[in-house]
Amino acid sequence: MKTVTGLFDDYSDASTAVRALEARGIPSDDISIVSNNADGRYKDGDHETNAAEGAGTGAGIGAVVGGAGGLLTGLGIMAIPGVGPVVAAGWLAATALGAVGGAVAGGAAGGLIGAMTASGVPEDHAHVYAEGVRRGGTLVTAKVEDHLQPEAEAILKQSNWVDPDERRTAYSQQGWTNFDETAEPFGPAEIEQERGRYPRRTL
Repeated sequence: MKTVTGLFDDYSDASTAVRALEARGIPSDDISIVSNNADGRYKDGDHETNAAEGAGTGAGIGAVVGGAGGLLTGLGIMAIPGVGPVVAAGWLAATALGAVGGAVAGGAAGGLIGAMTASGVPEDHAHVYAEGVRRGGTLVTAKVEDHLQPEAEAILKQSNWVDPDERRTAYSQQGWTNFDETAEPFGPAEIEQERGRYPRRTL
């Protein structure tokens, strides 16, 4: 199995990528999504969210794998240090929180980076991806059969993904070095300003 990962500035692009991966036949259980929720667009009781919001790093993640309707029907709310509130579903979210059987066994501190690197994501990219989520982005990660890796990566790129090397360069020009879980999470105004730095490409 190989791990493919894409960072997206826009949640709609990420959800398009998830649906395309599922349509290709990649099981929902092998796909994960982690999306910044600083603007509170997903709340407990929303039609796309079936997990109660928790407090602090031990937030419950509810359904951590895709249901009958696919991964996006299993979204839950949790919090990640340095990132703040996120909407997440799938194996990466569960691994990041050390979840076993849906019950959180520990905090998320450092878990997102560790979960990514343990699954084969290069550490320098993992830091960019985590920082990207902190700044309002959405991360999609999938475990695929080796022969499907090129096709899965193409699906992510067709969905307006962020080039991690280009984004690291952009972050570095602002004085950034690595994801810092002790940093203050971005608020809605900061996220809006950040998104203005990277105009959405027209596909």
